[in-house]
Amino acid sequence: MVFEEIYELYWQKIFRLCMGYVNDTELAQDLAQETFIIVWQQLPKFRNESGIGTWIFRIASNNCLRQIEKEKKFSKTDLPIQLEEKKQESLEPQIQLLYQFISELPETERIIISLELEEVKQAEIAHIVGLSESNIRVKIHRIKEKLTKKFKENGY
Repeated sequence: MVFEEIYELYWQKIFRLCMGYVNDTELAQDLAQETFIIVWQQLPKFRNESGIGTWIFRIASNNCLRQIEKEKKFSKTDLPIQLEEKKQESLEPQIQLLYQFISELPETERIIISLELEEVKQAEIAHIVGLSESNIRVKIHRIKEKLTKKFKENGY
């Protein structure tokens, strides 16, 4: 598979995965771009030990986790108080709310539900996350229950 095809096939999926982690459109775009820079650089070394999608999702997940660690080290009190938070206007309110709720989940749950929403097979999710397939099924069920509860609490 050539890089351009990979990019076309996976860009939206990786972007949405990143949105699930950071709930910030610009940062998610940056993280997705960084992911594809790594994919482009590492593609000649890809050994087909797993599916190309699994490999790319793992790169994106690791990239997002590194970003979250950086944010934990950065003091948000240094930000100017008068800045207004900007959101991408084109997302439907329920989708924005979904990304917000996903971003509030623990890291492992974020990756699991984001991959599930991208219709990644549960066996691949298990491989990416490092858990058993049965454990993934249980976690997905519980995460969906949590998200449904949050939607109900917000009047949806």
